Formats: sequence, structure tokens, C-alpha cells
Amino acid sequence: MAQFYFKYGAMNSGKSIEIIKVAHNYEEQNKAVKIYTSALDNREGIGTVSSRTGFNRSAIPVEDKDNLFEMIAASAQEEKLFCILIDEAQFLKKHHIIELARVVDELNIPVMAFGLKNDFTNELFEGSKYLLLYADKIEEIKTICWFCHKKATMNLRFSNGKPVYEGEQIQIGGNEAYLPVCRRCYQKPGKID
Repeated sequence: MAQFYFKYGAMNSGKSIEIIKVAHNYEEQNKAVKIYTSALDNREGIGTVSSRTGFNRSAIPVEDKDNLFEMIAASAQEEKLFCILIDEAQFLKKHHIIELARVVDELNIPVMAFGLKNDFTNELFEGSKYLLLYADKIEEIKTICWFCHKKATMNLRFSNGKPVYEGEQIQIGGNEAYLPVCRRCYQKPGKID
């Protein structure tokens, strides 16, 4: 039976490189996968999964209005799909998560969703909230705090070298705007370069 996975981690924990690796492993065995990513993430162009390590892959961009079940079901009629991979899953809407659960339950295709659990104010993203509710298996991808040796569990947004704790939930950015931090360093970060 297929399962629905949610793999979450703080910024810079290797979520995107994991997607690229999983896709490569399937494709090495001639097993087709489809990769989807939120259309909101335009850092490397819309429809691109890009790792800070320099690797990237094309992906199908997902917009708020899209029906993932219908999109994947149509693809599954053209070729046998062995896995669906989702990047930036925190940006998905509730209906997307329910549609992905249907892919697992009705089409028997495993879905692996990767994303942030919490935003820079430590609130759940909509997509992450429903992934935590609907996923069969939940796994944390770990990384270390930017300032100390502890495990990073939070995302610190900063601007002009100063921490930011208020503002719009979604602001697309990488190392120039966010750092992975532990709870202690979130409250009292070190010097931000």
C-alpha cells in the first residue's frame, strides 16, 4: 500500500537535495516520478526545485487553483508513476493536501511532501498544518543552528542584520533572509552577517 509522507525541516536542512536524490534513485531504476513545487517559490524560476548545493530539477508548478488529484491522475493514465515528490509543501492549500491523500488512497501512488513546518513567527503554514494531520508518516530532516551546535527547529527572518519577528507570513528567500536556529538562539541570536 502506498503511503503519504511529510518530511519537514528548518531552512537549509537539505529538503530540496533530498527530493533530487529520491527522484534520481527512482529514475535509475526506470521508475517514473513526478515532481511538483509551489508556484510561489520563484528564487530559481517558477517550476524549479533548487538546492543550495547547486543541484536543481524541473518541476511542475502548483498554483492555488490547481487540483493535484486531477493533474496526477491524468499523468498516471499516460505512464505508470512510482512516486510523487512535492517541494515547498508548506505553501500548498488545504485542498491540495486532501487531493494528495486521495492520490495515495485511490491511485495507490506514494506521495513524499517536503517543506517547512513553521514560519518565522513559529506559526504553522496552512500546507504544513494539514500535512501533519493527513500524512501517514512524519519525519524531521535535521540541521544545526546557525549560531550554536544545537538542533535547529525554527527559522529566523532578518533584514539589514536585525531579526524580524513580525510581517507577512510568506516572503520568498534563502540565506539572505532566513537562518535555521534553535529555540534559544531564535530569542537571542548571535551576530548576523
